Amino acid sequence: MKNIILSSAAVAVLLLSGCSSNKPTVDETNKAPVEEVSTVQTESVAGEGMASDETMKADSNEMTMANIENSMSSVYFDFDKFVIRDDMKDSVAKDAAIAKAAANAYSIKLEGNCDEWGSDEYNFALGLKRAQTVKTELVNEGVDAKRISMVSYGKSAPVCNEKTKDCWQKNRRVDFKLLP
Repeated sequence: MKNIILSSAAVAVLLLSGCSSNKPTVDETNKAPVEEVSTVQTESVAGEGMASDETMKADSNEMTMANIENSMSSVYFDFDKFVIRDDMKDSVAKDAAIAKAAANAYSIKLEGNCDEWGSDEYNFALGLKRAQTVKTELVNEGVDAKRISMVSYGKSAPVCNEKTKDCWQKNRRVDFKLLP
């Protein structure tokens, strides 16, 4: 009887421990408020729909935001590390300069990512540590901490799926996203 109970408990533990969700871990302690942008359509004298100046400004801002975001470089990390590598320090300084100038009107979301090695829980924690390291460096460079939020995707958002060292290196990163 005792063996049946112990076996049942062991099976239950194994089944429950195998379940995992890949929800990203989000740090919203310093999240800046998001303002909603609305656009208005107006009709021209000829009766055809034409975008108003407000609509054109919003479209222009979106393109500018995307261009600025594309000019910011991902920060790459060594295996199982969350310290900014020496070869990435200039990139972080450039990203900080962009954040203080061109991206000053936007909030910044730092997205921590990991390679496929390690458990989900470990990689979510490591991705958040990487994002925190980049945030600390941006703040040290003069970016307002209130504008920066962080999220960890762990190993759930790879940019490369090959089973090579080069591919795994591409997945150990922090990406920049701009928010209105």
